[in-house]
Amino acid sequence: MGKLLLGLLIVLLAVQASEGRVRRHKWDVKYEYKSPDCYEKLVITVNGQSPGPTIRAEQGDTVIVELKNSLGTENVAVHWHGIRQIGTPWSDGVEGVTQCPILPGDTFIYKFVVDRPGTYMYHAHYGMQREAGLYGLIQVAVPKGTSEPFSYDADHSIVLSDWYHKSAYQQAAGLSSIPFVWVGEPQSLLIQGRGRYNCSLVASLKNAAGTGSICNTTNPQCSPHVTIVVPGKTYRLRIASVTSLSALSFEIEGHNMTIVEADGHYVDPFVVQRLFIYSGETYSVLIKADQDPTRNYWMGTNVVGRKPATPTGAAILNYYPNHPKRSPPNMAPAGPLWNDTAPRVNQSRAIKAHPGYVVPPPQRSVRVITMLNTQNRVNGHTKWGVNNFSFVLPHTPYLIALKEKYVKHAFNPTPAPDSYSPADYDIFRPPPNPNASLSDSIYRLEFGSVVDVILQNANSLTANNSETHPWHLHGHDFWVLGFGHGVYNPVKDSSKLNLVNPIMKNTVPLFPYGWTAIRFRADNPGVWFFHCHIEPHLYMGMGVVFEEGVEKVGRLPSSIMGCGQTKGHRSP
Repeated sequence: MGKLLLGLLIVLLAVQASEGRVRRHKWDVKYEYKSPDCYEKLVITVNGQSPGPTIRAEQGDTVIVELKNSLGTENVAVHWHGIRQIGTPWSDGVEGVTQCPILPGDTFIYKFVVDRPGTYMYHAHYGMQREAGLYGLIQVAVPKGTSEPFSYDADHSIVLSDWYHKSAYQQAAGLSSIPFVWVGEPQSLLIQGRGRYNCSLVASLKNAAGTGSICNTTNPQCSPHVTIVVPGKTYRLRIASVTSLSALSFEIEGHNMTIVEADGHYVDPFVVQRLFIYSGETYSVLIKADQDPTRNYWMGTNVVGRKPATPTGAAILNYYPNHPKRSPPNMAPAGPLWNDTAPRVNQSRAIKAHPGYVVPPPQRSVRVITMLNTQNRVNGHTKWGVNNFSFVLPHTPYLIALKEKYVKHAFNPTPAPDSYSPADYDIFRPPPNPNASLSDSIYRLEFGSVVDVILQNANSLTANNSETHPWHLHGHDFWVLGFGHGVYNPVKDSSKLNLVNPIMKNTVPLFPYGWTAIRFRADNPGVWFFHCHIEPHLYMGMGVVFEEGVEKVGRLPSSIMGCGQTKGHRSP
């Protein structure tokens, strides 16, 4: 009997191990006065931190985050960017799509499985709160005893962000105004939540307490972030961009970087001197601490794709045992030409799946959706849209409206358009008819079907201007099949798509006057957002929603209810 019980105990422990551990986190989300770039402003923190605490887990673990909204007068929702939420679509964290927002004073529990190793992120997905500092990193390790296709001695986190002194509410009010008020370029670039603003520009302004200047370069909160390395060792840098607006370049003075991971997928390694990274992307790069160990080196990040008005963001690579706060003897890297698109496109094209980890894409799709990215006007308001429709969120979240069939008239049932007429649109000129329509309609996808999305860029309302748009898909990874310049030709360009070893990602850039082709399988039951990851562009309507197999979704938790037509409703 004793041997039998021991055997059962061993089996039980083995099952628990295979199912992964439970990682519990208790978060208090609130506003605090912080000075990340030496300028004091209100910042949304998690347990007093911005960036928030890093979530560390192992593949197969269950993550539980008990989040209390202590913002006082604001709702909140948090998206677990890159986590597919298989079986838990209600934990995707998107207000208006998968849940009602978390009300001030309420506590909400997110629970999900991290099913793949890699580098991911989390951030606010309510209004423009990401810009206010609510973000952080998710690191998922491979199971013990499993190896990765590269080796290193230790890893470090690098969260890149742009930083504004105006609040998210001030920015949103300008974007919604007539006349239109653009957010402008950020005041600073932060590396791991730290930057440096020129305080002499605001020397006369007082801090919130009225006891000193609003900007203080001696504040330890804005001293440069320091990454410590030991000479001769190899390091993995897990780099994430949570910028509100900016595309960035990142480089380390005197050091090459080898790209080995992108959005949780292993890359056929290649060496770069600069990493181009767009909002919503994550990368792992390897660096060797093989330079002169008697000095320190700058890590620098700069704006690309837009004419920069923001100084270089700088941090220190400290060779141990040098003094960690000793600045390098020269200036931080100035970065590349902001409007040189070629090297950025070349990097994106060079990213292929690691030979030992190729996931072959289906050779054909059953549906092709072409999405023309346009800047438009709706009733005098400046908007962004897709195929001349600017997206607005409904009051009742789609997941609830579709799963709970009692909900009627929650959104427009007319299908969103699958394409646009190229004959009516010259992508190299401002739109001939800039007026668009508001829409909350969605794309209904056949469950299990293979879908192609052709993202087609165009000129904005301003002549000779086409923006870079990083597009992020919730609930899936997609195959990146190709990039091109001009108008996508379904006959000529389809033959150039990479169907052999494309990388899989969850976020991909769309370059000026160009196209990007992706493919995914609609096999994750739920309702999923697909949108430009630039915060003001999304706020102005640059997104769509996919529904697939919602009838297969399990019973919805009552905690996601409480808004729109769900008020007072609880699932039976």
